[in-house]
Order: sequence, then C-alpha cells, then structure tokens
Amino acid sequence: QVQLVESGGGSVQTGGSLRLSCLVSGQYNTRCMGWFRQTSSDRKGVATIYTGRDIIYYVADSLKGRFTISQDNAKNMLYLQMSNLKPEDTAMYYCAASDLAACLTLQQSNYNYWGQGTQVTVSS
Repeated sequence: QVQLVESGGGSVQTGGSLRLSCLVSGQYNTRCMGWFRQTSSDRKGVATIYTGRDIIYYVADSLKGRFTISQDNAKNMLYLQMSNLKPEDTAMYYCAASDLAACLTLQQSNYNYWGQGTQVTVSS
C-alpha cells in the first residue's frame, strides 16, 4: 500500500512559480510516480517518472518548458516545479502512483494510488 501526501500549493500571480512536493510512504514497487491536475471538468496528466529498465521523465506536451518533474529517492519525495504560471494552470494538483506498465500514458485509469490534492490558484 502506498500513501501520498502533497504540499506546496498556494496562490500566485501570473508569471510566478511554485514547487509542489509529494511525500511517499508505505510498501510499494511502483512503475510510475506522477502528477495530475483537476479542474471542474476533468483530471488530466501533468507529468510522470517511469522506472523500468530505464528511467523516463515525461511532461505533457502543452506544459513542457514550464513544468519539471523530479524525485529524491533518499527523501521519498516527488516534486513538480512549475514556472511562468498562467491562470489556466489553476487546479487541484494530485500526486499519484502506479504499478501498471501502462502508466507512462498518463491516463488516470492507470494509476492505483492517489494523494488528497493541493490547490494551486494563479491570478491575473
């Protein structure tokens, strides 16, 4: 079982930056550790780190250049660095983990474990 606890959300102005953190605990052997975000309409994948034969860092195409995903295994932490934030980045951000091989597709249905979320609000 995996427990995920997010932190670091808040309110910023357009162009600002935030770093989200996710503390990972419990017994797990995950393939992916990632971030999703949810607006009123749906939950979409933001970025993920796939650990298989290779380690693959994937960020959704629309967010490349502004968002970076990283991890610190010694601290059991997953991070999402967000820069040049825009009002459309406003959402609840979730940390998620998956032990499924298909997790690199960043579809929420392929993720087994979820945190409670942290709110990010970007004002113009």
